[in-house]
Amino acid sequence: MTLEFLEAWFRRRDEPAFRARQVLDAVWRADSRDFDAISTLPSQTRVDLDRAFRWGTVADTELTLADGGRTEKALHRLDDGALIESVLMHYPAGPDRRERNTLCISSQAGCAVGCPFCATGELGFGRDLQTAEILDQVRSAARRLATRGRRLTNIVFMGMGEPLLNLDRVLESVAALNDPGRFGLGARHITVSTSGVVPGIRRLTALGPQFTLAVSLHAARDPLRDVLVPLNRRWPVAEVVAAAREHAATTGRRISYEVTMIEGVNDTELDADAMAVLLRGTLAHVNLIPMNPVAHTPWSASPMAAIERFAERLRRDGLPVTIRRNRGQEVGAACGQLAADRAGAPPVAAVARRRALLETSSAAALRGERSSEALPVGVDA
Repeated sequence: MTLEFLEAWFRRRDEPAFRARQVLDAVWRADSRDFDAISTLPSQTRVDLDRAFRWGTVADTELTLADGGRTEKALHRLDDGALIESVLMHYPAGPDRRERNTLCISSQAGCAVGCPFCATGELGFGRDLQTAEILDQVRSAARRLATRGRRLTNIVFMGMGEPLLNLDRVLESVAALNDPGRFGLGARHITVSTSGVVPGIRRLTALGPQFTLAVSLHAARDPLRDVLVPLNRRWPVAEVVAAAREHAATTGRRISYEVTMIEGVNDTELDADAMAVLLRGTLAHVNLIPMNPVAHTPWSASPMAAIERFAERLRRDGLPVTIRRNRGQEVGAACGQLAADRAGAPPVAAVARRRALLETSSAAALRGERSSEALPVGVDA
């Protein structure tokens, strides 16, 4: 709820508008649990608020720890039974860096894009999340951190779903997170990712936000990216990068390009050359991420030596590159693993067919042959 909405609600009840500020302060305070705890309000007002609004949308949260407690996966059950996941990662302070507590949040239940190295894609698409359901992942993590004397420093929309296919709700969420009267996190500490929804990128460019835009690139050649990111058949990679380049030029904010490194698939010298040419001269930063284990997929992570060679090729063209260290693998909380433990085990024959299809399609892509498969479910042509 915005301050203006709540002020209007109180005015209709002939109560002072400043009550709205008291409510929002309590809703976003990490130690508040329900309307009855807002002691600055009259008791009847608290009862009326409880009847009119929900304090939160999460019915239940199950936590799983990894990396010695520095990574925390939260499985949230929403009011309608939908399951979503968020991941909280703690990075201790070092000689040249401040402490960071980064939360990776979901924008949809499931995902329609269907990238074959991602477990969430195996679930298919459930539904878009409401603004409150996105924000309650943040409120939940903030409450947990507060008990440890810590606070959230960064939020990334890199969990379940494609954020730009639920863009209105994502923008409302970012506005609440950035609002000093609500969560109050600086826009430059927020990252919104996309697998390449070009109309969404262009809409963001027109709005001129200061949060970071991340593009899940994974390959620079269309035949291969068709396989790794099925959305590429709707918006080819050159069109995606052109839209991202325009966004960077308009906002002055560099684009973060994410690349999941898969052995023998997208880590070749040819692919490194193609990516260097595609991104040359752009305001960009490339993150290379070793593929995490995902059931029913025949691929594995590139060896670190291959990733280092790939990174060096990009650096020769002046591109800043980071090789990311994976977190949360042991509990299915790493990139591409969300919901992996709930994807279920399909019949052996189905797994074999899927593996054969991926092996055939990736081999064809390496030869430069483009796929003619249909678009992902939920994506308009």
